Amino acid sequence: MGKRLKLFIALSLILQIVLIKILAKFPNVVERLYSNGIYQFIAKLMHYTFGWIPFSVGDLLYTLAGIYSIRWLLINRKRIIKDTKNWFLDVLCAISIGYFAFHILWAFNYYRLPLHQSLSIEHDYTTDQLVNFTRKLIYKSNAIHNQINTNDSAIVVFPHSKKELISMVPKGYDELSKEFPHLKYSQKSLKRSIYSLPLTYMGFGGYLNPFTNEAQIDGMLPKYKYPSTCSHEVAHQLGYAAENEANFIGAMAAMHHPDIYFQYSGYTFALSHCLNDLYLRDPEKHKELFQLINIGILKNYEETRLFWQSYENPFEVVFKNTYSGYLKANNQMGGIDSYSYVVALLVNYYERNPL
Repeated sequence: MGKRLKLFIALSLILQIVLIKILAKFPNVVERLYSNGIYQFIAKLMHYTFGWIPFSVGDLLYTLAGIYSIRWLLINRKRIIKDTKNWFLDVLCAISIGYFAFHILWAFNYYRLPLHQSLSIEHDYTTDQLVNFTRKLIYKSNAIHNQINTNDSAIVVFPHSKKELISMVPKGYDELSKEFPHLKYSQKSLKRSIYSLPLTYMGFGGYLNPFTNEAQIDGMLPKYKYPSTCSHEVAHQLGYAAENEANFIGAMAAMHHPDIYFQYSGYTFALSHCLNDLYLRDPEKHKELFQLINIGILKNYEETRLFWQSYENPFEVVFKNTYSGYLKANNQMGGIDSYSYVVALLVNYYERNPL
């Protein structure tokens, strides 16, 4: 690659950043032209290209890219001093290409219309609304738990294997697409990550690879978390980049699933968000409602808590803070705390569509 071309590509990074800042002010344009237009073609192409492959192509590409980068740095280590200008130009050129690919393949979805606008629902709610909805979720979660276990103190043990749970995920989206046709998940590309152990230590249950559009699931998660977590990652594949929106759509897909274990995972996942929000708003009311929850459900919550606790490490905070910074840099101003917005979506959606 000639120096002039390298310089052009490197300097285009500045132009890309400026254009993205401008584009962020026009979410309607992004929604219409990219999220519901260009991206739909890209996603389907990626799914048909990589979805049939049994292992994670994206994880493999990250591995090869990491090895190549380390090798390149070692080979060119002397250039840092002797040829700093061109060394820096090469690095900046690679960053510019990666930044462009990241956005054109998936990340422009960060700048689409907020989901509450797409659904034409409110994005604010009162504590009374939250209390009423949380109570309904408790009754519904208890009812599902009682269908599975005759003993309300027994933990729910999933009979499906993790591989089976992954294969079952699209059925929830089949049901959800009856109300929202654009959420049809036609070609599955959901896989267990090669890097499940590092993901666990980082505190993440999964991620979407934007360069292959494969949804990656942490294979070490308890089976109880598989339906909601897998459904969450599929929501990212469908173009909902914001974590809160993917949580809402993922919960809805699990709640609509014909399998009762998926429903259990989805409803208790939604309930956990509402309980956390209620605790911040009204601790006394939270204590009152908490006592209504079946002990078996609380045991599943405890199972998840103990799982993450067993992998806690000093670096997890660094990873979480880094990810929070990443979210803020990509139009999620609440950072990792923006996950709580899922409660607003749930409360207001079910105000219009009662449980």
